[in-house]
Amino acid sequence: MTDVFNLSTDQEAGLAAAAEAVRGGRCVVLPTDTVYGIGANAFDATAVQGLLDAKERGRDMPPPVLIAEPSMLRAIADEVPAGAAALAKAFWPGALTLILKAQARSGMSLGETKGTVAVRVPDHDGARALLRRTGPLAVSSANVSGQPAALTCDEARDQLGERVAVYLDGGTVTGGVASTIVDFASVAGGRVLRQ
Repeated sequence: MTDVFNLSTDQEAGLAAAAEAVRGGRCVVLPTDTVYGIGANAFDATAVQGLLDAKERGRDMPPPVLIAEPSMLRAIADEVPAGAAALAKAFWPGALTLILKAQARSGMSLGETKGTVAVRVPDHDGARALLRRTGPLAVSSANVSGQPAALTCDEARDQLGERVAVYLDGGTVTGGVASTIVDFASVAGGRVLRQ
């Protein structure tokens, strides 16, 4: 059974249902500042595998992790170099993804990450409101691999259907530019992988 909630008219019920689905190990769809995302509990290996299965994607393409606030970085990253902290302060929330060494004790199983985690704070109030309730979520674009990314909730539903427990409809998203990715896991001073 799949539920759809409109964030402009039914935000409280939608966030509550989505948070409950995440706690139950199921996938949810949420709007972000770029495209719609499919999210699952980042600390639940079975839930993350469900996300990858829904997208028909292998563990060789692990999803990034979205957090509500920069202060949540410590829960998932082993160390936050000064350069990474400065970028986070300047550009979060927003289209910046930091690759950091993953916190080994966190229990995250995102796929073949080589001990790293890609993390971002989205510039979307609805997404951050959900993240405040759920904690870090593994989030990838809400589409089947190889298909166009969803810019509306209906586009995400057309592709993912019943594989998702709760859809949060935040209207049409901008399809904004993909985030800049800076790798601090392999280069202490940071290296831009995607501008």
